[in-house]
Amino acid sequence: MDILLVEDEPQLADVVNRALVRAGHVVSRKEDGLSALKAVMNHRFDLVLLDVNLPGIDGFEVLAKIRQAGLTVRVLMLTARSEVGDRVAGLKAGADDYLTKPFAMEELLARVDVLGRRDVSTQVSAILQVGDLRMDISKRRVTRGDEKIEVSPREFDVLQIFMKEPGRAFSRDELCERIWQREHEYDTRTVEIFIMRLRKKLDQPGRESLIRTIRGVGYMLESAP
Repeated sequence: MDILLVEDEPQLADVVNRALVRAGHVVSRKEDGLSALKAVMNHRFDLVLLDVNLPGIDGFEVLAKIRQAGLTVRVLMLTARSEVGDRVAGLKAGADDYLTKPFAMEELLARVDVLGRRDVSTQVSAILQVGDLRMDISKRRVTRGDEKIEVSPREFDVLQIFMKEPGRAFSRDELCERIWQREHEYDTRTVEIFIMRLRKKLDQPGRESLIRTIRGVGYMLESAP
C-alpha cells in the first residue's frame, strides 16, 4: 500500500517506517499537521497513519479537514491518549481505526493489513441493492436514489455487512468481529459511532431510518417504506 505516516517523534517514525517498508509498503513521512494535510490533498494514498499530537494543527483537525474535503482515504489514528473520550472523538471525526501508544509493532502491522484488505466477494456480486439504496462493491460507490453518498472506507465495510443480509439483525459483538476480523479492545460504543455516522448520511428527512435499532439485539437494515 501507499502509506502516509504522520508522526512528529523522529525515533518512533523511523521504527514504524522501517517496519512498514519491510512489510512491502511504500511510505511517505510528514511531521506536522499542515504538511500532512497538503500531502493528502495532492496525492492519493491508500492509508494515513495519523498521530493526534502534532505541531501546527493536531490530528483531529487534519482528519476533519480530510473528511470535509470528501476524501475517503483510510485513516488509522495513533494517539498517546488512552481515554475513551478521545478515541470516540477520533471515530466520530471519521477515523477508520485507532491505536494507543505505546503499541506493539506486530499489532500496528496487523491493523494496517486489515485496513488494506478488499472483500473477495466482489467476484461473486459487484452490486448490492436494498430499496433505493445501491452499493457498487467493485467501485466502492454508494447511492440512494440519484444521490451519491460519500462514505468512509470503514463505513462502507459496515454498510456492506448489512446490505448482504437485509432484514437480519446483527448484534454489536458480531459486527465488531466481522468488521475488524479479530478480537481486541473495541467495545460496543465503537459500533454505535459507525451506525450513527451512516444514519446521518443515509437517512432522509421525514422518513424512518434505514438502519433500525432492535432492542436487546443490535441493528438491522431494512428498505425504506
